[in-house]
Amino acid sequence: MSDALPETPDLSGRVALVTGASRGIGYFVAKELAAAGAHVIAVARTVGGLEELDDEIREAGGQATLVPLDLVDMAGIDRLGGVIHERWGKLDVLVANAAILGVIAPVGHVEAKVFEKVMAVNVTATWRTIRSVDPLLRLSDAGRAILMSSGAAHSARAYWGPYAASKAAVEALSRSWADETKNTALKVNCVNPGATRTAMRAQAMPGENPETLPHPSEIARKILPLASPALTQTGAIFEAREGRFVHYRMPE
Repeated sequence: MSDALPETPDLSGRVALVTGASRGIGYFVAKELAAAGAHVIAVARTVGGLEELDDEIREAGGQATLVPLDLVDMAGIDRLGGVIHERWGKLDVLVANAAILGVIAPVGHVEAKVFEKVMAVNVTATWRTIRSVDPLLRLSDAGRAILMSSGAAHSARAYWGPYAASKAAVEALSRSWADETKNTALKVNCVNPGATRTAMRAQAMPGENPETLPHPSEIARKILPLASPALTQTGAIFEAREGRFVHYRMPE
C-alpha cells in the first residue's frame, strides 16, 4: 500500500461533517473542505465561531450548514444523522475533531466529573457520531472518516492521563471500524496533528511560545487529502506534521 497522498481533491458535490468546527483545526479543516467544493456541515457549541466560519466559507464561494450542538447531547447526535439522511441521503466525509483536554494533573488527583466529561466528549460522543453516520458513509461511493487523535495516546506522558486514555480509545475505535469496513468503499483513518497553535495547546502548555508551532491552517491543508475519493489507506494513523502514515497490521 502506497503512502503517497492524492493531489488536492475535488470534493464538488460531496457532503462533509466536521465536529468542533468553531475554532482551531476543525475550523480550518472545514474551510479547506469547503474550498475543495464540499458542502460542509459544521458542528460546534459556539455559535459565534460557527457564524464566523460560515461568513468566511460563503465569502470564498463555498457552502455550509451550521449545527450548534453540544456533543454531550447524545440524542442530538442521533438526530443529526437522521437530518443528514433526509436532506442529502448520504455523507461523504466525517471529520470527528471535537475534543476537550480536561486537566493536566496526576491521575489520582483528577476529579471524577472531569474524567467523565473528557470521556463523554472525546470517546462516547465520537462513538455516538460514528454510530449515527456509519450508514450514511456507506451510502457514499467513497466514504471517508477522519478521526482526530494525538501523540498523547502513545506517549502517555505524566499528568496527561485522562486525555491520553481518551485518544487511545479513539484510535482503537478507528482501527476496529476500519477492519469492519475494509471490504467496502469506506476508508477510516486517524490523524495525529502534532503540536499545533491552538487554544487547547495553550491550555496544556501555558509557558510555550505559540509562534514556534505550526498554525492550524497549515495542519488542515495536510489533512485535506484524507477526504479524497482517491485515497486507498484505511486503518492507519496519519502523522500530519510529517505527512506520513503509520500502519498497523490488520487481523488475519
